[in-house]
Amino acid sequence: MSENANENIRSAKVKRKTFETDIQVELNLDGSGQHSIDSGVVFLDHMLANFSKHSGIDLTLHCKGDTEVDDHHSVEDIALVMGSAMLEALGDKKGVQRYGWSMIPMDEALARCALDLGGRSYCVFKCDFNRPDINGFSTEMIEHFFLSLSRTLQANIHLTVLEGSNTHHKIEALFKAFAYALKQAVSITGTSVPSTKGTL
Repeated sequence: MSENANENIRSAKVKRKTFETDIQVELNLDGSGQHSIDSGVVFLDHMLANFSKHSGIDLTLHCKGDTEVDDHHSVEDIALVMGSAMLEALGDKKGVQRYGWSMIPMDEALARCALDLGGRSYCVFKCDFNRPDINGFSTEMIEHFFLSLSRTLQANIHLTVLEGSNTHHKIEALFKAFAYALKQAVSITGTSVPSTKGTL
C-alpha cells in the first residue's frame, strides 16, 4: 500500500507487511539527506544512512523482521519497498537526467556504479568479500539488496568494486557510489521525458 504525499513534491510513502516483515518507508527525492533508519540490521542502518546523506534523499525507514531466522527477509524486503517508493516518487520521470554514474574511493577500495532509470530492470554486480558477515549483515545479501531494488525501481544498475581488500570499505564505497549515481539520475535537467519512445 502506498500514498503520494503531494503530486508537486517527488516523495512517497510505501508500506509492506508479510508474515516475515513489516516495513514502512517514506522518502523525498528532493530532500537534504535527512534520515531516520531502523532496519533491524545494524550495519544496513549504517549503509542506508550513508546512502541518504550522499544522495540527498530524505529517508525514513522502519522494519520489523524475523532477524531471529537471519537477515535475508529484512534486507530483501527493505530493498523491494525502497525501490517501489523511489519509482512512485519519480512519477512520469519528466525532465529527469535518467542516467547516472559515479566512482567512489574508500581508502584502498574503489567502487563504480552506473545506472539507468529507463524502466528496464537489470542488475550486474561484481565484487568479492573477504568476510561472510559484518555484525549480523550477510555480505552475500549486498548483491541481493541491489538486485531486489533494481526490480521494483525498474532500473538497470551496474555495480563493481575495482580495488580493495577491506570488506567494510568495499561495501561502503558501493553504497556511496550508488548514492551519487542515483542523485545524478533523478536530478531534473530538462522538461521532457528523456527517451525517444516518449515514455519511461
